[in-house]
Formats: sequence, C-alpha cells, structure tokens
Amino acid sequence: MKKTLTLIFIFCSAVGAFGQQFEESVPEVKDLKKPIVQVGADFAMQLQSLSHHADSTLIPLGKGINLPTANLNLSAILVDGIQVNLTVYLSSRHHLDTWVKGGYLLIDKLPFLRSRLIDTVMNYMTFKVGVMELDYGDAHFRRSDNGHVIDNMFVGNYIMDAFTTAPAFEALYRNKGILLLGGVTSGTLDPTLVGYNATTQVYTPYYMGKELAFYWKAGYDKKFNDDFRLRATLSGYHDSQNHFGSLYGGDRTGSRYYLVMNLKTNNPNDVDPSVNHLSGDWGPGFTNRDNSLMFNLLAKYKGIELFGTIENVNGTPAFGGPSFNYYQYVIDGLYHFGKEKQFFGGARYDYVNNNTGESVDRMQISCGWFLTPKILIKAEYVDQNYNNFSIYGADAGFKGTMIESTVSF
Repeated sequence: MKKTLTLIFIFCSAVGAFGQQFEESVPEVKDLKKPIVQVGADFAMQLQSLSHHADSTLIPLGKGINLPTANLNLSAILVDGIQVNLTVYLSSRHHLDTWVKGGYLLIDKLPFLRSRLIDTVMNYMTFKVGVMELDYGDAHFRRSDNGHVIDNMFVGNYIMDAFTTAPAFEALYRNKGILLLGGVTSGTLDPTLVGYNATTQVYTPYYMGKELAFYWKAGYDKKFNDDFRLRATLSGYHDSQNHFGSLYGGDRTGSRYYLVMNLKTNNPNDVDPSVNHLSGDWGPGFTNRDNSLMFNLLAKYKGIELFGTIENVNGTPAFGGPSFNYYQYVIDGLYHFGKEKQFFGGARYDYVNNNTGESVDRMQISCGWFLTPKILIKAEYVDQNYNNFSIYGADAGFKGTMIESTVSF
C-alpha cells in the first residue's frame, strides 16, 4: 500500500507540473504493476463589467457573473512510459451539456518492442496520437481552455486564436534544449465522411487523404540556471484543401468576453452567449486553404517574464470567398513577486490586421494572486478597438474590467 501511494503521489505531482511546462512527458514510474489513474478538474467563473460602443446599434450590455465553466480530466499511466489522457467539458459557453474535448496517448517509451536500439532512440522522442490539441505555436500553452484558465495570467486569449482539437499524430525530438516536432492531422474538429447542402440538395463526400494538414515546430528551450530561461520556436501549419479547416475556428467553448459587439437585430440570438461564442475574437475563421507561421520568444529572469508572438496566416475561406492574409503581433510582460512568487502583475498588447485594411488592437492589464498553486484569482482591464469595420462604423470597441477565479487540480 505504501508503495502504491508513493507512485500515485509522484504521478499527481508530475500532472500538477504540466501547467508550468510546454510539451508534455510521461511521469517516470518504475516497477509499475497496474495502471495509475489520476482524476482532476478545472473550474472557472468571471465577473464581467464591460461596456461596448459602435456607430451601428449594439445590444445593451449588463454587468454580472458569466456562466461558470468546468473541465473533467482523466489520465492513466498504462505501463511505464505510456499515458492516456481524456478531457471532458462539463459545461461551457457554447454547450451547456457535457461533451468530450479529446483523448490521446502520450508515448515516451515502447517497452513492448523489447529493443535496446529503440529504447535508446526513445530517450529523445515523444509520440502523441489521438484527438487532441494541436501543438502549433507556443501561444496555445498560455491560453484559457474553458474551465482550465490557471495557465493564463490574463483573462482573454489572443484576438486571433490559433487553437483547435482534431485527430492527429505528433512526433517530438528533444535533446540538450533543441526541439523538433512534426505532425499530421485531419485538419478539422468536425471529421465527417459526407456533407449535405440543404439549399442545393447536393451530397459531397470528403476524403481525408486529400484534406490532411501538416504542421511542425523547431526551437530551442534552455534553462541556463535557476534564474534565467530562454525559449524560441518557429512553427508552421499547412493545409492545401479542407472542407472545414478549424485552426482559427476551433475554440468550441467560447471567449471570455460575453456578448461584446453583438449587433441589435431584434432576435433572441442577439443575447444568446452560445450563438456568437467567439465574441471579441477576430481572424479568418474556418478555412479551405491555410498556410500559417508563428514565431514565439519566451524570456524569464527571476520574477520577470516576457513572451512575444509574430504570426501570419494566408489562405481561402471554407465556404468560398477571396483569399485572405492576416498578421498578428503580441507582446506581454509579467512580474511575479512575493515570497513564493504567488502575486503577479503585467500587461499585454495585441494587434491584428488583414489585407482588406481592417484591424483590431487590444490592451490588457492584469494582476493576480495564487492563494495556493491550484487556486487563483485575477483581475484584468481590457480595452479593444475595431478599425475600418463596415458593420460597426468608424468608432467601435469595448472596454472594462473582468475578475476571474479558478480552481484546478
């Protein structure tokens, strides 16, 4: 019994550390006799006090508590070096009922092959396979994901949010700070064999072999000493044809800024948080063709943390239309302080524009307190502006404060 409890403690400790890292590893466990199962959860709730404005007519926006959200996380080490993970959205802005985010195998060892050569190779390799969050760029490691918001020191995510879940396979090489990743995916969060257009009454079969997307990452991640860490990565995502490419439309849970910039059309959908669930976000949405590049730089020195993103995406929309070209530039700075670095404050500036002359800019100022490593309360002031949007007019945007609390274990 004592040995079993020790193994569970090691596993729980490793899972708890995942949120402070980037790419995952399977916790090291020796002499495993049976699977070690871990059950965890994430809970988040916001108090929203935002106002919005535009030359066109927007819905009136109240102030209060948003719909709380929650995730259920199940993990198990099946054998030494192989772990299975499952995440379930218990409640979200987009779906009030329970539904699965995804599940995948994480593989650091291949003991069943009984090969010394393969064991040596696997000292540097990690495989992931299943329905999972695609490891394109580094920004997705720092975002809020429904109830899981403890890794995001701000309340909102990026304006142009590169995040999706999809069937995929990834191979990752890590050695002495160098990391190289290659992945292949179906490219869509909604895999299906055939589509139907009710207007034209046409059935369209889809062939995954023609729609595969390929993505990669190359970088360097080095902790030089206890005070200084540097990480730089360049990532690419390439999909030449897809009926519903979802890299920039794959957040099925919704943004943190509820109902902002919703136009008044005298329809019940105007005030339904699930209808325009990405309110406050902007980007190409679902795509047919998608070529994306993202560069990320992280620098940490003692309590100071800087993170930057330069991103470009060009392609064509999923349902027809002219080619698009978007650029995003983001910089955020944080300062962690206190005896155990339990307090923080920081700011983020995010700017996105496209080839039609439209642009969105956002300033976020945040502060927070980790009551424990698993309990966080944070506050944010946000000011976002829309430029050259015909639906909003010359002067449009939203601003105000958000307070968010979370428990994650």
